[in-house]
Amino acid sequence: MKIAFISDIHANLPALEAVLADIDQIQADFIFCLGDLIGYNIWPNEVVEEIRKRRIPTIMGNHDEAQLFPFTHEDKNSNRGITREMLNDENHAYCVQLPRQLFFDFQTEEGNARIQLVHGSPKAINDYFTVDYPEEEALKFMEEANSHIILCGHTHKPYHRIITASDQTFRHVINVGSVGKPKDGNPKACYALMELKSEMSLSDKNMISIEFRRVAYDHEKAVQAVMDSPFPEAYAEALRNSK
Repeated sequence: MKIAFISDIHANLPALEAVLADIDQIQADFIFCLGDLIGYNIWPNEVVEEIRKRRIPTIMGNHDEAQLFPFTHEDKNSNRGITREMLNDENHAYCVQLPRQLFFDFQTEEGNARIQLVHGSPKAINDYFTVDYPEEEALKFMEEANSHIILCGHTHKPYHRIITASDQTFRHVINVGSVGKPKDGNPKACYALMELKSEMSLSDKNMISIEFRRVAYDHEKAVQAVMDSPFPEAYAEALRNSK
């Protein structure tokens, strides 16, 4: 079974379209989205509508959550204020009602195992679950949720970390990278493709395979869109430099 995980699209429609075309081409069985559909670029409605049209199970990111809070005059020229001006009411309502976590189970030789989807970390939607996050805390998250694999976004930097639990079985933490605003120096859109084998054991370090797929798209179009928008020019430079 092949499962595609996308995250941190940030209203970058050209990047999302390229990634979805790649997912369609490789014939992934399922797609999940780990949040931050909006912010930083000019296509929040188009991105939300594509996710809704495809009925992709999606969780809330911190930029989606930001739309929950009351707006003041000071917010007018902020990222969330500009985004709110662009976002229609129907798509705004969709973003603010998204769940904060999703779980699904799969079978292993030891019985049921669980995959947990979060945006930042299980602790907080805006927590940076980096590759060097304390191992004991990561294991505690999984113990509390009875999960064996955590997939996250938010940092915009992909990684796959394997941790040995106290019972000598393996746990996995995967940051799926960013579709619309990578920060690892590579301008190509990023997503994670997970393959689950027909027979799996938690004692097998290679129980799952993860491929970070990088997809070229019209990067300059996305940069220019920010340049021509009310967003700060610094956002365009960050997108251009993948920082």
